[in-house]
Amino acid sequence: MPAQSVLVAHPAFHMRLLQQYLSLLRQYPIITKSVTSATLSALGNLLSQGLEARRRTKEGVPVKDFNHLGLLHYALYGLCVTGPVSHYFYQLLEELLPASVPFCMIKRLLLDRLVFAPAFLLLFFSVMTLLEGKTKQDLKDKLMKGYWTALKMNWRIWTPFQFLNINFVPVQFRVLFANVVALFWYAYLATVRQ
Repeated sequence: MPAQSVLVAHPAFHMRLLQQYLSLLRQYPIITKSVTSATLSALGNLLSQGLEARRRTKEGVPVKDFNHLGLLHYALYGLCVTGPVSHYFYQLLEELLPASVPFCMIKRLLLDRLVFAPAFLLLFFSVMTLLEGKTKQDLKDKLMKGYWTALKMNWRIWTPFQFLNINFVPVQFRVLFANVVALFWYAYLATVRQ
């Protein structure tokens, strides 16, 4: 008689949570990655606001009120942009540059760092400016003020993480891996965009 595989109900909460996440990832990959991106993007914004409040307190500067709208903007960005766009980008990377292609690790990294990262950062600045109800001139000013600085920092910070992510992390977990790193990246971007 053949054995059947069944999910084992693990008593530890974190293991049950992981099993549920893996099940949702198999059944609804894009939605799961989008909701995960929304959650972690919002947490990144929350972290940013907390760090900013802490810095202001230390400097004796009045702390701004909590920005609920900023939290919502980051969650929407994660849900509608980061999750789906990253999902398709990582899938495309696998198709364009499978492991059998010579020097695929370097080619993947170059494609990510020199094409995807600049475009994705531009998209971030544009979408956030739109969500904030700002004008094209505001976008142009923010790009002139912070884009190049943010892109250089992206290359500096993200390159080792993305090398690991696109070459060693299984494709279904790449968005999650990037979102965990992005917790801190979004905190940085929120300060650069101010």
